[in-house]
Amino acid sequence: MRAAVFHQLKQPLTVETVPDPTPGEGQVVVEVCRCGICGSDLHLTEDAIFGVPGGTVLGHEYAGRIAAIGRGVDRVKVGDHVAMMPLHSCGTCLHCLRGEPAWCSIMRVDGGGYGEYALALQHQCIALPRTVALEDGALVEPMAVGLHGVRLAQSQPGDRVLVIGAGPIGLAAVYWARRLGAGRIAVTAGSTRRASLALAMGADVFLDPADASPEAAVRALGGAPDVVYECVGVPGMIARGIDYVRPRGTVVVLGLCTREDHFVPFTLVAKEVRLQASAFYDRRDFEVCADALDKDADTQRAMVTDLVHLEDMPPMFESLRQRSTQCKVLVDPRPRKR
Repeated sequence: MRAAVFHQLKQPLTVETVPDPTPGEGQVVVEVCRCGICGSDLHLTEDAIFGVPGGTVLGHEYAGRIAAIGRGVDRVKVGDHVAMMPLHSCGTCLHCLRGEPAWCSIMRVDGGGYGEYALALQHQCIALPRTVALEDGALVEPMAVGLHGVRLAQSQPGDRVLVIGAGPIGLAAVYWARRLGAGRIAVTAGSTRRASLALAMGADVFLDPADASPEAAVRALGGAPDVVYECVGVPGMIARGIDYVRPRGTVVVLGLCTREDHFVPFTLVAKEVRLQASAFYDRRDFEVCADALDKDADTQRAMVTDLVHLEDMPPMFESLRQRSTQCKVLVDPRPRKR
């Protein structure tokens, strides 16, 4: 099969022929239909902290069709349409049985979506309603990241919300904050490139980058935000969220920052701010997002700005390292039709 392979930090992925996967006990092979390019994949290929070995096929935001099953597989069958929850886990511990594989002792994030076929465990498969196009199924994973963060905020109906960042995770946070009862929602980002996307996903206002001060947020929301979602993941953003939020408000950290950061604890303490980190998701988040695609695919699909075939994926991947106009880029790893 063909796949985009990672070999070395800060070097482009290469499209090459690799062995077809063969399912072992409890495993399935998925024919990948679409895979999203995630910002965390960019981090994985440029930061040694993640320890990704050469020869790895990345890509964890994918959906497809079950192409083969191994021994003991009884939850899915060949032909089923699935979105893949990429958290590799044992499937039998208390955390896994609760649907929380992120806390399994053997958890790791599986890739494989940047190939024509991917290998996974059967309990990583989340059924897609047959009315959901496989082409949309890759949106389940990033939408589940946003849903998990919004759930952890424990916000109240009508709460004022500020989202820092208008990438896919920020947009997912907007989407779920709106649908879970938020009041007025504002978004701030370094440019207005994605302002229309933020509004389409449910935001009421996009702050002018020339004046994204706490005072500007207060004017836009009619008061200081009750909840701030930090969805950028660069140093200084947590401190910014603490500055924005009201006293006794909540800052949810969804951004993935691997560099040292700092903030002044006095500000956090003086305002009695609740600082809540959000990592991954649970099985229920995935199921809710798959169901939401069945009911509201058009809104979520708005964040998809580009579709590329596998052979064109490495240069697109490199372009995303820079500030670009793209938002969510989907990869079609199947052979291009001639």
